[in-house]
Amino acid sequence: MSEQEQDTTDFERAVRAHDEAVAAMGLAIWVGTEPTFTDRFSEAPEWLSTALGEDKATRAEQLLCALQGRMGGLVLRTQGRQYPGEDQPRWCLGLYARRDGTPVWHGPPDPAFATTCASDCDLGVLSNALCTRLREIGCGVRSLAADEGCLHVFARFPCTDHMTLEDDPRARRFEPMPVDPGHEEIPTTDGLPCFVIDRIAWQDATVARIALPDCESVDQFGRCLAAIGTAATNAGLPALILTGHPPPVDASVAWTTITPDPAVIEINMAPYPDVTGLLAATRALYAASAELGLAPYRLYYNGAVADSGGGGQITFGGPSPQESPFFVATRVLPRLVRYLNRHPALSYLFAHDHIGGSGQAVRADERGRDAFRELRLALALLERGPPPDAETLWSGLSHLLTDAVGNSHRAELNIEKLWNPYIPGRGKLGLVELRALRMQHTPERAAALAALLRAIIAMLSAQDFDAPLCDHGDDLHDRYALPYYLERDLEEVLADLSTAGLGLAAPLTELLRRNSVRLIARVPHRDCELTIRRAVEFWPLIGDVGRQDQETSRLVDASTTRVEVCLRTVEGTTAEDFDDWRLSVDQVRLPWRAEQDLRGPAKVFGLRYRSFVPWQGLHPALPARGPLSLTLWHPAHADALHLTLHDWRPSGGGYDGLPADLAEAAARRAERCVVEPASNPAPETLHTPPPEAVTPYALDMRWLALGLDKQDPAWNNGA
Repeated sequence: MSEQEQDTTDFERAVRAHDEAVAAMGLAIWVGTEPTFTDRFSEAPEWLSTALGEDKATRAEQLLCALQGRMGGLVLRTQGRQYPGEDQPRWCLGLYARRDGTPVWHGPPDPAFATTCASDCDLGVLSNALCTRLREIGCGVRSLAADEGCLHVFARFPCTDHMTLEDDPRARRFEPMPVDPGHEEIPTTDGLPCFVIDRIAWQDATVARIALPDCESVDQFGRCLAAIGTAATNAGLPALILTGHPPPVDASVAWTTITPDPAVIEINMAPYPDVTGLLAATRALYAASAELGLAPYRLYYNGAVADSGGGGQITFGGPSPQESPFFVATRVLPRLVRYLNRHPALSYLFAHDHIGGSGQAVRADERGRDAFRELRLALALLERGPPPDAETLWSGLSHLLTDAVGNSHRAELNIEKLWNPYIPGRGKLGLVELRALRMQHTPERAAALAALLRAIIAMLSAQDFDAPLCDHGDDLHDRYALPYYLERDLEEVLADLSTAGLGLAAPLTELLRRNSVRLIARVPHRDCELTIRRAVEFWPLIGDVGRQDQETSRLVDASTTRVEVCLRTVEGTTAEDFDDWRLSVDQVRLPWRAEQDLRGPAKVFGLRYRSFVPWQGLHPALPARGPLSLTLWHPAHADALHLTLHDWRPSGGGYDGLPADLAEAAARRAERCVVEPASNPAPETLHTPPPEAVTPYALDMRWLALGLDKQDPAWNNGA
């Protein structure tokens, strides 16, 4: 067995161990994900900012075919969501299958899989065949012509008495509803399921299409499919498009969809009862996407790495809404709110770039002090009283788990599908979505993160967690902007899980600890090593916040960059007088923070600066700063080290295209840090920054544009 095969086996064994530990607790915790992929080499609007585009639709079609070949299932082209400002609903491609492997379809294939689409079948023949089959299974049926080339077939499920459909008062009250095939409106009449039959152009042929009714149950939907399949086969159709309402789902079926979102294709994976199933499905998805040139990340010219642009949310629930772990163990959700509040690593360490109070995954303590005080009371009421029912649980938290303008979809802990009566059909699903997650670069990283969060939910279901909400204050966006402190916080979480008997095995924790895409440079000097990493930055929203609440994308000022500098002793050595090592940036002495952890002593601090001037943003009078000039020295040694940190290639000019892969991106990041020998700086050349520029954990160099304060001998002497 090769080393890679052994690593794969060890990882799968670690995932199974996690699943067994959760199963032993007797609580079903299903997990689903929303992976997003992009064409990282394209600069077309559909792959940068907009939701719809011709190439995106084509690639989604190709991805559908690839997934169907790997996972099977019936192709359904259902109606997607329509967002404010968009003229029509978005498309939605889906695969519908039974989890036990039983086929759900015995009719003609979707035209994407048909050897021929040509057919001379009259729609009337198809309609008559469908009516006949529906009557054979005991349904009342009525067929009506709508616009030219379009037929409606209304059916009553089930037919439990001898009343004919013509005797049903619901059927007598309706008139045929005209349907514009271009808009694909789905008619409904007094609750009667309606099949809409028409034709649509497909490449060089014309293909029959049936819009499915809004069925009440998986069983009813299955009978509809069986009737349509038999009718289409009897009518001699070589291909058939199934569209209309999304299908109902329960624990017996898997429903995976592909939809467009700004800059990405989003795949809503069918949920799985364990991480083992999720891992297998995501591996198939990542492989299919890679074959089509779709990536889970985006690389910038200078080697910086971002996620795909659409995030990688993870959703938890149960085999049914009533069996959701948040309803079976009603204290879990309030405890989860408390736990996330106490551990910012779960909010920021695995997050995409746009986070914070104006981001897409707003923490409960980023909304403002008033809301935070109300949250304290809300949690106390839910935890100290009798166990809340589903409606009380949702209504008790739904107004507080939102962003600053009340949008629950942009909350870090999104409960809009927990028990929400205001979202018909999909609001009462018992689901909780964690949104502060970037799209993971590999299916293994996605599985490791799912296991971490699932283990936390399992832990909180079995033990009390009544620690008071923590008001982090400025530390939330200062201390926890630095990867060093987020990683230490993650270690506390992993220790909690181990204590609870839900510890994750090494193959999982190693992936969770790995954060190489933030690495800019690692520079050894004597017995020390200086590491420079991209830290977390909280970009502010600009423009009319109230108006943008209804938009699918919003404008932020992303011109501020934060980096972390961390000095450690080289592993296996003990540097003498470690406390005396000093670092300056642009002739400003940095006030190191001295830390101690299991790896030994460390010196840590952050740097914030404007890396470019945006075309629209805050502080129009503030220039960009760079490159940064850093000097590392020790008073007892004459050989200092000078580092120049560039935001672009040091030689100037453009890059020869985007990085080909993550390795080339890492090389470009490393190239931007130029290291040279230097002499120790003279004390009189060092300056004191203005007080406004220094926080406990960072130097905000944007304030240096106002000029430096007079020299401070106490500062220069290291006081």
